[in-house]
Amino acid sequence: MENLLGLLRVRVKKGVNLAVRDVRSSDPYLIVEMDKQKLKTRVIKKDVNPEWNEDLTLAVADANLPVKLTVYDRDSFNKDDKIGDAEIDIKPFLEALKMNLSSLSDGTVITRIQPCRSNCLTEESNVVWKDGQVVQDMCLRLRNVECGEVELQLQWINLPGSKGL
Repeated sequence: MENLLGLLRVRVKKGVNLAVRDVRSSDPYLIVEMDKQKLKTRVIKKDVNPEWNEDLTLAVADANLPVKLTVYDRDSFNKDDKIGDAEIDIKPFLEALKMNLSSLSDGTVITRIQPCRSNCLTEESNVVWKDGQVVQDMCLRLRNVECGEVELQLQWINLPGSKGL
């Protein structure tokens, strides 16, 4: 617990235009990984535009580690097919948490992250002060696949007894 910075809540909202891996559709689910942690959403049957709306919570001990996402197609009789993957650099999000934000008005943009070759963003992603906490909405383009995007939101949870940021 003494090495823990806090908890990162990854709200997996939805997939958009995911690749077809079965006859006409896919049965997608998403895995979020950080360090040795691995969390999974539920499988959505026959949908290339799934809406998960699930919260997956990771314990963050090292701000330099990326959050890795992998989307799979669930198969009944064979190994699950990989639909694509993406990576999130959480450092800009964590840097925003270190600022004194209590005087900001709701909806204030703290920082903007531009899409570039080194990240998977499809569009500018803003870190925002909302309802007394720091949140970041993002849309990620999946790599190693012909098409597909995933929409997420990051939120931070401070833990009593953790070393914090």
